[in-house]
Amino acid sequence: MDNIIKLDKQNISEEHICCAISDKKCKAGYEAKKDWITKQFADGFVFKKLDVRGKVFIEYVPAENAWSPIDASGYMLINCFWVSGQFKNKGNGKRLYDECLNDSKDKNGIVVITGAKKLPFMSDKKFFQKQGFELCDTAEPNFELWYKRLKMNAPTPKFKECAKNGECDNKNGLTVYYTNGCPFTEYYVNTELVDVAKEKGYKLKVIKIESKEQAQNHFVPFTNYSIFKDGKFVTQHILNDKYFDKFIRE
Repeated sequence: MDNIIKLDKQNISEEHICCAISDKKCKAGYEAKKDWITKQFADGFVFKKLDVRGKVFIEYVPAENAWSPIDASGYMLINCFWVSGQFKNKGNGKRLYDECLNDSKDKNGIVVITGAKKLPFMSDKKFFQKQGFELCDTAEPNFELWYKRLKMNAPTPKFKECAKNGECDNKNGLTVYYTNGCPFTEYYVNTELVDVAKEKGYKLKVIKIESKEQAQNHFVPFTNYSIFKDGKFVTQHILNDKYFDKFIRE
């Protein structure tokens, strides 16, 4: 059975961080995420992965320090959780989840943000339902907050009001918000999206979320990447030329 590795300041420069490991276009974003993770360690951020060359990892952090607009005092938030390809259906997801559960023994519980249906770049709620999670809140248009209470009298988590309606302040053209919490965003925002928006004749405003305070007051629950059209949330799917017309319509 493959070992589980925990990243820290000493080994992160030598270890891969799973996603975007083979995408040369995202090299800068890959290094930016490593830097982002390193800065989060002081806030209790945990990155654990299977010791394999593949996408098999989990990230979690005390909810007070999460880059997400939720009220979940005393909970642990699962930030990103990915088991792909040949590593699926072999118990690897359960092993990684159990690492989070074990590290959350003294917490009120665990929370995770999902879609009402399976959405790209987000965890599938079906896995968490099997682990005994319950739905505790929703936000427009299709975000859900699931929780597993570990202490009997723990408060019920919820989304912040700022993230409920799926609308941002800029009502003119396209607005994209992103963080370095995902290695794909730097390239696909600042190169692909900028180019395709210009080609299609759309005005585009790019806003990088650079602090947890900004993220905790974002307009939708998902902060790694969110795009709005005339102020209305469109998708968390990272757009390129192939996907632009699918999501951005007149």
